[in-house]
Amino acid sequence: MPKDASTANDIFIQDAPASDVAARGTSHFAGRTEDEGKGRVFPCEECGADLTFHIGVQSLKCPYCGHVQPLQFEAGAAVAEQDFHAMLERVRERQVRNKSKPAEGEVAASDVREIRCGSCSAQVTFTGTLTSSECSYCGSPIQRENVHDAEDRVPVDGVLPFLIERAKAETNLKQWVQSRWFAPNEFRQRGVQGKFNGVYLPYWTYDSMTWNAYSGERGEHYWVTERDAKGQERRVRHTRWWPASGTFERFFDDVLVVASKGLPAGVIDSLEPWPLERTLPFQQQMLAGFLAKTYDIELDAGFQQAKARMDAAIRSDVHLRIGGDEQRIHSINTRHNAITFKHLLLPVWMMAYRFHGKAYQIVVNAGTGEVQGERPYSWVKILFTVLAVAAVVATIAAITSR
Repeated sequence: MPKDASTANDIFIQDAPASDVAARGTSHFAGRTEDEGKGRVFPCEECGADLTFHIGVQSLKCPYCGHVQPLQFEAGAAVAEQDFHAMLERVRERQVRNKSKPAEGEVAASDVREIRCGSCSAQVTFTGTLTSSECSYCGSPIQRENVHDAEDRVPVDGVLPFLIERAKAETNLKQWVQSRWFAPNEFRQRGVQGKFNGVYLPYWTYDSMTWNAYSGERGEHYWVTERDAKGQERRVRHTRWWPASGTFERFFDDVLVVASKGLPAGVIDSLEPWPLERTLPFQQQMLAGFLAKTYDIELDAGFQQAKARMDAAIRSDVHLRIGGDEQRIHSINTRHNAITFKHLLLPVWMMAYRFHGKAYQIVVNAGTGEVQGERPYSWVKILFTVLAVAAVVATIAAITSR
């Protein structure tokens, strides 16, 4: 139920380090804290009900009276790159000062918090890294306070708001199901039965200027005519090897790493690319009405994952630079310079469903509409396809051998 309208103007500005505020931007409409400062809601200025972020208008909107509250930013607020090493040092200093040193993310998987809903007084449970949710009884949106902006946590720099509405995600899902040719007919006819939940997932993006030195060999093929034991001639391929080495620079921009555990990595990675150019400075208002998680993969651990992706790209570059018909790589030495990062929240529609008793998960990029996920396979269809291909190959071989 809507709250008393007299509370709608009860504005609370959270204290934060000046450097964080300047980098991230703040809102003139900061909402109101709940349950002795443990939670935060955003009351409607007209009727006092809780506002939620409306995808169609890209602003907060009251589900009761229809009032629209535009997002507001500080002048000059922008999503800026942050110095990687400086942030690591700052977080370590704060943890030492506060006598806290998390092993892998301050918000542990076993962390459970309860916040009293201001609308119906029910207890809203936040487990692990969940930071934004809604009341199971009255549906009021509520967020945990002092998690994304905790002093010894890396602050959020930007949020990519939901751009794809739930109805569009459902339409894309139906098309995705129909395009799964090796899925059971029952699955394609019945479709996926479930409900999408809007979730903001934490991501790290990394920039790095790399300097690379490599050494190896370039193989060039040549052909010679040889005679076998029966005196018949045949063409035989040989490879002549030449030493190859060199140095080069390569700049990596916005290498993405999901900073949350327990997600199907291959599926989540397949959601790329994201429209990061539409990312806005962090505001808690954009989380209203959606689930949100904070990171449990630390900044330095995330860079190790990004580095692995960079190393793979650098190795491909080395193959091209060695050239020739074949390449042998003996060594690659890489130095990373000017490392920067951003801490972002990116939107996904997530759905868990079951088919014949087995659980599957679907995710939709809520910035582009891209659908990825787990699905059942029809081994009968796969078997018949393999047999059909084998029959075609055998037929072609028989024809060419005549």
